[in-house]
Amino acid sequence: MFESLSERFSSAFTTLRGKGRISESDLDAICEEIRVALLDGDVALAVVNGFISRIRERSIAALPEIRKSTNQWQEIHSIVNAELVEILGGPARRIRFAKNPPTVIMLAGLQGSGKTTLAGKLALFLKEQGNTPLLVAADLQRPNAVTQLTLLGESVGVKVHAPEPGNGTGDPVAVAKSGIEFAKSNFYNTVIVDTAGRLGVDEELMNQARDIKSAINPNETLFVVDAMIGQDAIRTAQAFEDGVGFDAVVLTKLDGDAKGGAALSIAESTKKAILFASSGEKLTDFDYFYPDRMASRILGLGDITTLAEQAKKAIDEGSAKRMEEKFIAGEDFTLEDFLEQLQAMRKMGSMSKLLEMLPGANSAAMRKQIDAVDDDELVRTQAIVQSMTPGERRDPKILNGSRRLRIAKGSGRTVTEVNKLVERFSAAQKMMKQMRNGGGFPGMPGAFPGGAPFGGAMRPVQRKKKAKKKRR
Repeated sequence: MFESLSERFSSAFTTLRGKGRISESDLDAICEEIRVALLDGDVALAVVNGFISRIRERSIAALPEIRKSTNQWQEIHSIVNAELVEILGGPARRIRFAKNPPTVIMLAGLQGSGKTTLAGKLALFLKEQGNTPLLVAADLQRPNAVTQLTLLGESVGVKVHAPEPGNGTGDPVAVAKSGIEFAKSNFYNTVIVDTAGRLGVDEELMNQARDIKSAINPNETLFVVDAMIGQDAIRTAQAFEDGVGFDAVVLTKLDGDAKGGAALSIAESTKKAILFASSGEKLTDFDYFYPDRMASRILGLGDITTLAEQAKKAIDEGSAKRMEEKFIAGEDFTLEDFLEQLQAMRKMGSMSKLLEMLPGANSAAMRKQIDAVDDDELVRTQAIVQSMTPGERRDPKILNGSRRLRIAKGSGRTVTEVNKLVERFSAAQKMMKQMRNGGGFPGMPGAFPGGAPFGGAMRPVQRKKKAKKKRR
């Protein structure tokens, strides 16, 4: 998502970067480029006009100061970034927890927006933060909605309160109320109430959602919206705000092929924060929405903060420390170490999604590289390494022809693939040795401060070892 929008923004600023002294006509030109980019990205016209007006006014007012800068285009870039953050909701918002548990969260939205799946994702998210969530199956309209939520609850280890089978029968208001009572008597500190949606906005949907809200008095009413809804985003959001009222927005299917305009349109038109974003099919593809990080991605600056957070979650602290100690001690990087790193990378999710968080990821050249990434390659590589014995992983030099044939058969791959992996690994080992000896990456002298990782910390260690040998 946002690839097209980001490309257009990058193109606009590339043109501006070539200017020495920025004039008002230059500002008008870039504002027009941004305007067209936003309209093509399915952002509502009223939102676009307000956004462009604010950018132009701020830029014109700051022009005398901007012209004193050696990088004038960067000053305009900062103004656009600040306005993007603002239009996306400003500072990141968090769940408002009740002073006296349980905290009640009600989900509302159209059918097909992904409410039920999102309920499971939210339950897992809260559970991982140390909460004790309860899921309440109050969508009794859609066939199998109760069954779907029950299965989701089982998969994430969260209790589901489902006294009614659904499929068009039962009283959703009664189910929601009994769910709150069940939570109180069983000491659950959060309750997530999944409600029914319709294929379109209608009075019956609004009445039912309104009745449930009145009965349970939720701490948070979240409007769940499909990010692929496009130009219809504002009308739908406004209908729910007028009919039921909501406190924040949750965007689903951010990994889809949508242009991304819904995120900008809803946040600006309703003045309600986007609280969460669902960015994939996995139950873990869910997190708080960060306006500043999203603005950074739209402007082609990547999202290094989220990437670092995901790496921290995936990489075990003890494992990272062991790797660093091995590196400093001069020990060889083995296939066992490689397997450990592969498993950590798989925990972080899709490789293509990780690459999309890097600065410049939406440039034409980088997009070509990302599109060529085969996420299944990690799985195939891991299968090959896992088919080796511990001794073979520690010393690949013993991998003769018969051993390689056995590994190929055990992993379901070919001998050629096994050979290529061993060759690539040998090259990686050499690179690690060169880095340890202060040479940086091959072809990149001085790639690290001091000529080596960890700020050149390797060199003093090596000198001490040599000094000891001389004394002997």
